Amino acid sequence: MSSSTADRQSRFSTFAWVVLAYTLFVIVFGAWVRITGSGAGCGQHWPTCHGEVIHRPETVETIIELTHRVTSGLSLLAVVGLLVWGLRRFDRGHPVRWGVALTMVFMVLEALIGAGLVLLELVGRNDSASRAVVMAIHLSNTCLLTGAMVVAAWCGVGESGRRLPKLRGSGAKLGFLALGLFGVVLVSMSGAVTALGDTLYPVAEVTTAGANLAERLAEDQGLTAHFLQRMRVVHPLLAVGTGLYLLWVAIALPGVESPEAKVRRAGNLVAGLVVAQLCAGVINIMLSAPGWMQLIHLGLATAVWIALVLLTLVALHGSARASA
Repeated sequence: MSSSTADRQSRFSTFAWVVLAYTLFVIVFGAWVRITGSGAGCGQHWPTCHGEVIHRPETVETIIELTHRVTSGLSLLAVVGLLVWGLRRFDRGHPVRWGVALTMVFMVLEALIGAGLVLLELVGRNDSASRAVVMAIHLSNTCLLTGAMVVAAWCGVGESGRRLPKLRGSGAKLGFLALGLFGVVLVSMSGAVTALGDTLYPVAEVTTAGANLAERLAEDQGLTAHFLQRMRVVHPLLAVGTGLYLLWVAIALPGVESPEAKVRRAGNLVAGLVVAQLCAGVINIMLSAPGWMQLIHLGLATAVWIALVLLTLVALHGSARASA
């Protein structure tokens, strides 16, 4: 392969990482829309705002929602560019082509879910079970979207890109990592429901001043508590259990399964982010989940997921090289 072709593929990988970083910003900004109750800022209209293609915002909520739609639209256009570039530059069957194709699919689903939230009025102060379910689906799709972007970005490096082995030949290593990936998606889904409850039923409003954790838990599980309050305890339990498992995988897997330094560095990155996320979760609970802390918590959660996908790719790639 010529050096110019290799350079173009390196630029493709850089562009893919930039698109991923921008998408992470859009995801966090979407959480800010929920926290500020701005989801109905454009009324029950999509993709127009209050029925107008070009609308002049008159409220802060409209500004926030309209800004989110514009940034999301730019993200969609970037993914279209990523898709065209990836399909043109890489051969049939290359993992980059799968990555960009899945990125496009999940981005379209992300837009449709966002539209459904608006058109079905699952925004603002809506505290229905339907909204909780859609929010959980929304976060799981976000995980799949960013995961596909990581595949495209990581596999697009080098003269011919990086190849991965057939999954059925990866043994126990794939099983450990797949369980960790599933656990993070499950935690993300429960976190979306918990974040919705923290927004609609802030702890500071439903507990007395100075209430300790036991009193908060008792109030959340009271007979008059909303189901979003009752489910608030589920997310921390899942997060701690999954976090401990990820720490074990991140520390043990590189030492037991592969001596490669790249695998160990990826494992250390996962372990560090998991510890940071668990600490952020504790702080979030202690501070009664303020909006700014929810944004940090979400950003770290997405970073943990991205790092775990990277660890999976690095480990599988090491297996392919060892087999060769």
